[in-house]
Amino acid sequence: MKKVYFLQTCDTCRRILKEVNLDGFEKQEIKTNPITVAQLEEMRAMTTDYESLFNKRAKLYREMDLKNQNLSDKDYKQYILDEYTFLKRPVFIVDNEIFIGNSKKVVETLKSKLV
Repeated sequence: MKKVYFLQTCDTCRRILKEVNLDGFEKQEIKTNPITVAQLEEMRAMTTDYESLFNKRAKLYREMDLKNQNLSDKDYKQYILDEYTFLKRPVFIVDNEIFIGNSKKVVETLKSKLV
């Protein structure tokens, strides 16, 4: 399976999508087509916790002062489901591997996997 979760209005997502060969990828724009509980649980099964899928750079994260709260894994899951901006993006799933976020290292590893 090849799938990417992204935000169309995010310049970084658009740049990365242009850099990566998307042949055979199912694309899901998370603002117009929100992720489901099952999709989030599938992502979680490929990583260590919901926090690794959580975007701590989101404007709403600062506005809600979540940094100063003691959040559980269940809290991270609920915030991601409630508000699309809390999903660290883009998220690429290639077979049984997950690539989360836009760090240079993650993008390079993804590109090498797709060659």
